[in-house]
Amino acid sequence: MAFELTYATMFNPPEELHTKFEAAFTGFQATLGKEYPMLIGGRERYSQEKFELRSPVNTDVVLGVFQKGTAPDAQDAIAAAKAAFPMWSKTSWQKRVALLRKAAELIDERVYQIAAAMTYEVGKNRMEALGDAAETAALIRYACSQMEANNGFIKPMGKDPLSGYDATNISILRPYGVWLVISPFNFPCALTGGPAGTALVTGNTLVIKPATATPWSPWLLTECFRDAGIPDGVVNFVTGPGSTLGNALTRSEDVDGITFTGSYDVGMDIYRTFAQGKYVRPIIMEMGGKNPAIVSRHADIEQAVMGLYRSAFGLQGQKCSAGSRIYVEAPVYDELVEKLVEKTKATILGEPARREVFMGPVINRSAYMDFQKFVGDLLEDDANILTGGNVLTDGEFAKGYFCAPTIAANVKRDHYLWKHEMFLPITFIEKVESLQEAMDLANDVDYGLTAGFYGTEEEAQWFFENIEAGVTYANRPQGATTGAWPGYQGFGGWKASGSSGKQAGALNYVQLYMHEQSRTLIRRV
Repeated sequence: MAFELTYATMFNPPEELHTKFEAAFTGFQATLGKEYPMLIGGRERYSQEKFELRSPVNTDVVLGVFQKGTAPDAQDAIAAAKAAFPMWSKTSWQKRVALLRKAAELIDERVYQIAAAMTYEVGKNRMEALGDAAETAALIRYACSQMEANNGFIKPMGKDPLSGYDATNISILRPYGVWLVISPFNFPCALTGGPAGTALVTGNTLVIKPATATPWSPWLLTECFRDAGIPDGVVNFVTGPGSTLGNALTRSEDVDGITFTGSYDVGMDIYRTFAQGKYVRPIIMEMGGKNPAIVSRHADIEQAVMGLYRSAFGLQGQKCSAGSRIYVEAPVYDELVEKLVEKTKATILGEPARREVFMGPVINRSAYMDFQKFVGDLLEDDANILTGGNVLTDGEFAKGYFCAPTIAANVKRDHYLWKHEMFLPITFIEKVESLQEAMDLANDVDYGLTAGFYGTEEEAQWFFENIEAGVTYANRPQGATTGAWPGYQGFGGWKASGSSGKQAGALNYVQLYMHEQSRTLIRRV
């Protein structure tokens, strides 16, 4: 079987992936410091004020110069998308699918260059970066396949029982209009391209607003949309602060729908702001998690250790799906702790583009300082730091934001960090006397994004029935709580983790970007 890169398969790639990545990385370094525009109405736009994008790997490195867009730029981008909507929405769904599939092909062709950029922009290790870029194409293709499988969501309905007349009744899903995608720093390509591709293939026009910390890879994605032949004005790309540019976008009456991925506090603020419009408009939000993993006394400990480690410390714990709470039944607690600590101590940190490196830096100084604050709060409350707890400042780490992978035990159950999303390489481990105790603790948070379990198949079924989370895994060494892939696992949360109850990359997501129209035509017979 040919190798297919996913987050589950990335731990054992063919040598060819490494060779191609290294060639791309060498070439990518020649682009450092270049200036990048916004894209509005098909025209590149440069603003009076700029900002430098510096790498969290080495803050002396300027990756690029980006535009500090303003409220008028936001308004112009929305106006361009609105002007393009009548043409794009009336383009056949088959034509839209063809153009989006072409964009996915361009992402495939440029996957190594995009991934190379993400290693220095985000601090992802090379396989995580390749996975992010590859997932972007997979998410776009999955949205296309859903349009095809549902014949453009044009479906016949029943005939009215009329004498002397023939009734034709059709249900059709149609696009809303201008769609705003606000994407996060941790998956800047996939969590821009996935919702953007879905909005586009369903006939909406688009404004992309990436995280200020990571505008580079979303720009490279925008180039793929443009180069695929998507018409001017259909895709617009703006960069700048959330306080000015972002607010102008979310407060506009001409934005017809939003997809937001980010923190709960920011997401709820956008949700409340958007609700102030003239009428209810769709908003799709994924707002983080505080994801538990439960280990039964019957678990395969080796599988559990591998899955827990990868979920807690992959991308430095900066995944909304990261495993940050581990509940272990008492009979296997000591064995699991010993092996997990041993595995964690062997972690290789460093420049994330290097093949052997598992962990790069956290995203910025704010996260770096949060790490030190949280560790201090834990120590002050008599928690036991089993490994880690420190930042790295010597040698190659001196100019980056490197934090050691950290496991804390004996954390008091009323400590605020049990329920606070840290978004850092810190995980808690707790001994429990029963699976029911573990389940009660696992569900006792506002979030409900992902969750993992290790135990017997019978126990796993009990876990699936009782856990309050949207994405659930059992006995998965590839990741206890992380690693969803389009068409294999959907991704979306319950409770404070999500707004729609539907999941990206699964069967019921594309429909969120359209509203339904019923069409009845009556003929005399």
